[in-house]
Amino acid sequence: MTTKHELWINGEQTKPESGKYFDVLNPLDDSVYCQAAESNAVDINKAVEAAHACFQTYGKTLAKDRERMLCKAADLLERDSAEFADILIDEIGSPMNKANFEIQYTIGHFRAAAGVARRVTGQTMPSDTPGRLSMSVRKPVGVIAAITPFNVPLIKAAKLVASPLATGNTVVLLSSEEAPSLSYRFAQLLHEAGFPAGSVNVVSGFGVDVGDTLNSHPLVRTVMFTGSSRVGKHIGELCGRHMKHAVLELGGKSPLVILADADLDLAVKTAIFGMFLYQGQACMASSRIIVEEAIYDEFLAKYKAAASNLSMGDLREMSTILGPIISPRQRDRVRTHIKDAVAKGATLVTGGEWEGNRCQPTILTNISKEMTVCQEETFGPVTSVYSVKNYDEALTMANDTPYGLSSAIITNDLNKALDFAENIDAGMVHINAPTLHDEPHVPFGGTGESGFGREGVEVDVDALTEWKWITIQLPNADAGH
Repeated sequence: MTTKHELWINGEQTKPESGKYFDVLNPLDDSVYCQAAESNAVDINKAVEAAHACFQTYGKTLAKDRERMLCKAADLLERDSAEFADILIDEIGSPMNKANFEIQYTIGHFRAAAGVARRVTGQTMPSDTPGRLSMSVRKPVGVIAAITPFNVPLIKAAKLVASPLATGNTVVLLSSEEAPSLSYRFAQLLHEAGFPAGSVNVVSGFGVDVGDTLNSHPLVRTVMFTGSSRVGKHIGELCGRHMKHAVLELGGKSPLVILADADLDLAVKTAIFGMFLYQGQACMASSRIIVEEAIYDEFLAKYKAAASNLSMGDLREMSTILGPIISPRQRDRVRTHIKDAVAKGATLVTGGEWEGNRCQPTILTNISKEMTVCQEETFGPVTSVYSVKNYDEALTMANDTPYGLSSAIITNDLNKALDFAENIDAGMVHINAPTLHDEPHVPFGGTGESGFGREGVEVDVDALTEWKWITIQLPNADAGH
């Protein structure tokens, strides 16, 4: 019997007002994994009002209580890690190694966020008025709209929910239509951890239908979104129109630069991990690999051999690297990008073939700007390898994109590495490491069409609180008016 998920509003299962449900498919074979409630405007309003009502009391909870609940959530996730791994494998096609990474990251994020509860601090400051005490305090903003993608739904749920809770806010989470059961189970875990009814609400449905209703709701104060640049631009415009804060983590065409002095084995290992983890369905994936010509042929040969040997076996085996592409629509996008590139003169070094819903690791060369794969995010196991004469040309090419999320360079030349870090137009830079990396406490995010604002427990305090200035005039003091 197919599992049916209701909405999660005010701490309980809630049937959708429309009575409609949609099928969620296992991407491995397109069988029905579950059914999820399809929200409409009435459901969104219920969820936001529940969050707003809860905020009136939750916003005043003590730091120690928020800390305790977040630590309890980490413990519960450790307890239920096998269950969450099964959901990640069957609902979104995560290989086991990637599922385990998500779970361990989220456990760490809960604990890091717990520490934030005690770092919501203010300031004292001098006053130009005699006998006047001047201070500032931070206050939570209220209801947060959190919109998560399918590719790392547990990590993003933690990022966009845990920090708001740590800072005293409440949340309405709009799950990806490909991963509603993960979000629903996540909310149940937080409820068990002690978070009160209404502090976390989960709605599901199709973003085009319900996203605008949520993002424009007058009680929503901040929107945190992870997804495509196209949708992010729309959300940014909507938030500006309605005077809301926004944190937008969008797409990328992340460059990996490999210089002639690089350790080739390290370069190949880095390029494999950075591109093919979760079959390239990652915003930080190394979709542009830029190699100095002195080592280009040798690198390409080794990279091809390594990519061709990546396992596409049982998703529950730790040795499996590549799983299925998430949906028929996304599979069509991957196919179209490859076909367009080859038709316009690109060389298909390896890959391009399919095994069921899995695309073989695909490497393209001789890429030109008129090819779609050069300009747009493919979000699949497809990368382009470029040859350049020297470091300066590599840096110029790396910056020749409207995106600016992650970047990396492989070199033993410290001067060039630091120059790259200084001059690459990206929000994140990794030296002798993959483009694909994240930790709970770092300022995660990009520039340009990769979005604006940063995620991470340290910087979340700025995004999720507002300053309030307070003065106290002491008695018997000449205020000098």
